[in-house]
Amino acid sequence: MYTEQNVAEHYDNAAFQFELERLEKHCPVEYAITCRYLDRYIPKEAVVVDIGSGAGHYAAFLAKRGCSIYLIDVSARLLDAARERLERAELGHRIRAVVQTSATDLGCLGNESCDAVLMLGPLYHLRELPARRQAVNEAHRVLKEGGILFAAGINRLAYLRDLFCENPKEGVKRQAFHEEYLQAGKLDPERAAPIGYAHLTTVEEFRSLLTERFEEQALVGTESFTTVWQAKLNELSADEREAWLDLVERTGATPEGLGHSDHFLFVGKKIEA
Repeated sequence: MYTEQNVAEHYDNAAFQFELERLEKHCPVEYAITCRYLDRYIPKEAVVVDIGSGAGHYAAFLAKRGCSIYLIDVSARLLDAARERLERAELGHRIRAVVQTSATDLGCLGNESCDAVLMLGPLYHLRELPARRQAVNEAHRVLKEGGILFAAGINRLAYLRDLFCENPKEGVKRQAFHEEYLQAGKLDPERAAPIGYAHLTTVEEFRSLLTERFEEQALVGTESFTTVWQAKLNELSADEREAWLDLVERTGATPEGLGHSDHFLFVGKKIEA
């Protein structure tokens, strides 16, 4: 049975080591493109709440630009890892607080207390629509007027692609489940152990969720055509990397780039009530 505690246990145990190295080793395109948008939309020295901070990669990137950071996650081990990452980089003084809580309950933060909110993980572990709406409402509440939201969703087709690649015979046995999945996007550890309990989305559904409270500034596929080959980026020189990243960014906002991508990145400005 799904609870947010299940998600915390998943990242405290089975997924912990992978999450420590995922962005740098396995998903460098996702990381680099997201950082480009963070750099573009979040001012230096902004107050940022990183909800679902994971191992602290994006928090460290923003702290280096002078931002002060609230680290928030349901996983105690990942919060410790994020704090340690910033402290090793001599950025510990940029941490405002470290709080173990859900994206649906930001009672630790006051109204209009932050310049930017990052939700680069929580929305694809909140399986029910009311919970996702609550998380979006909480982000809206804590943002100042004109504040910026960064939110990530996972492409619903990514699960089917990976299943076809890794175990197509098993996939044939799941046809009844696939009918439900294509409608609701819900996964569980039995069928998708690497991600555990999750909700994967479509472009239309993701946009609809977020534009209720935020004016869309960008909606892009962070990997575009690189998807499962993005680790190749680590084999390139700095100039080669930037040339390919330019192409990824150029194509990521197209329907084709969004369709290829594993992750959708939404950038939105707070709409005043």
